[in-house]
Amino acid sequence: MDLSISSPFSKSSPPIPTFLFKPRSPVLHSLNFKSRNSYPKTPLISCLNLRIRAQVLDQTADDGFVLDDVPHLTNFLPDLHSYPNPLQNSQAYAIVKQTFVGPEDVVAQKIVVQKDSSRGVHFRRAGPREKVYFKSEEVRACIVTCGGLCPGINTVIREIVCGLNYMYGVDDILGIQGGYRGFYSKNTLKLTPKVVNDIHKRGGTFLLTSRGGHDTQKIVDNIQDRGINQVYIIGGDGTQRGAARIYEEVEKRGLQVAVAGIPKTIDNDIAVIDKSFGFDTAVEEAQRAVNAAHVEVESVENGIGIVKLMGRYSGFIGMFATLASRDVDCCLIPESPFYLEGKGGLFEFIEERLKENGHIVIVVAEGAGQEYVAQSMHGIDEKDASGNRLLLDVGLWLTQNIKDHFTKERKMAINMKYIDPTYMIRAIPSNASDNIYCTLLAQSAVHGAMAGYTGFTVGPVNSRHAYIPISHVTETQNTVKLTDRMWARLLASTNQPSFLNCAESIGGKDVYLEVRGGLFSVLDTEGK
Repeated sequence: MDLSISSPFSKSSPPIPTFLFKPRSPVLHSLNFKSRNSYPKTPLISCLNLRIRAQVLDQTADDGFVLDDVPHLTNFLPDLHSYPNPLQNSQAYAIVKQTFVGPEDVVAQKIVVQKDSSRGVHFRRAGPREKVYFKSEEVRACIVTCGGLCPGINTVIREIVCGLNYMYGVDDILGIQGGYRGFYSKNTLKLTPKVVNDIHKRGGTFLLTSRGGHDTQKIVDNIQDRGINQVYIIGGDGTQRGAARIYEEVEKRGLQVAVAGIPKTIDNDIAVIDKSFGFDTAVEEAQRAVNAAHVEVESVENGIGIVKLMGRYSGFIGMFATLASRDVDCCLIPESPFYLEGKGGLFEFIEERLKENGHIVIVVAEGAGQEYVAQSMHGIDEKDASGNRLLLDVGLWLTQNIKDHFTKERKMAINMKYIDPTYMIRAIPSNASDNIYCTLLAQSAVHGAMAGYTGFTVGPVNSRHAYIPISHVTETQNTVKLTDRMWARLLASTNQPSFLNCAESIGGKDVYLEVRGGLFSVLDTEGK
């Protein structure tokens, strides 16, 4: 969207975009939109340059509509020139009925609403704008990948390069090798469509990656020295926090540099967006491990199969793999506490399933039961270079405890099978679904940067791609809600216990009481 618009202080700005909704009255009212974003402070009405103005034909002055806007280069470079978008001459886009996303197009964060509820938070719809703020021949873009591996990274890299080149005629694209530290260690690679032509068929990252190494001043110094004016950053929440700091430093120095983030996490724990790229591939591959475990335990007497899947703080991979496979008897995730001994405990459930079916398959997310593992193994709270807590191996711990219980205490002969496919899952190429998704992410990021947006991340919100302030994907993590229907569907599918023994009312609020070794712990209303 073109945000450099007409004001009393600017003669060269284009017309003001307005949000016009279906009128219920002929009376004209101005509507001050609320915002949680600091750029601008009151979105749609800039204090100095009057960059954005909104009007609505309605009976009410405020119907709860909130535009959570993203920064634009003209917020701190008011005299920046705009140019016609080269896509208007594109042969590919000539057949499109509406080539450009309109200035009024937004995406609602909440899709299910009640009749009298407020309209809620909205984000800028992603896509090509009629005006761009970079001349194609003057663009020098760079791409960097940080953090752990995930299916689809190479597809995103490829489509950023091809999107810049094929849609906007950009030839000068650099690959920063080795994560953030690659900016100041001078590790770069010239990227062209030919160079990246088939990298989507490989797993990992073509540009190499690393954790940590973020030095904002050094990175922005290097961006400035090399004349880079578009930065595409692919990484998880820690990486995106680094991207936000890069944007802030760029804004502080008054540089015409667009900073675009593409959120990456295999755990699907990024807030706001529908899902993260690589997640579908991870679930599909996780099913293979679950199927292997099921075949193994089905072929022996009293077979117990444990499959450890990724999920540091969120159990989405475990939950979806369980629902998809239909071969899982119990799914343990970080959000749902569990206990081993006693009535309704895991040991009792395992014994019942062995008597009933002769075998059992358990899926456990890597972040589940960490408090138990730490107590028994006397773990030290350490963190990796990205600031993530180093997890103890819950899979091995659970395997050993089940062995000890059934062989020593219950005097039962069991056949234990433990499968840990973690690195096999995250290192594979993305599947067809994720390849398409990665293409949309990459092209949306390119359109946003060319249109002058900066300090933003991109992702699908209710199946429509949108530009989202980086702070929203880093301030909180998406987790499985134990009170939602999806978790209830899993419990109905597996018939496993919820491990939450009872609910009581304390202080007028419903809370859950968790039983651990005879001790009760109070959890919140969502069982966390």
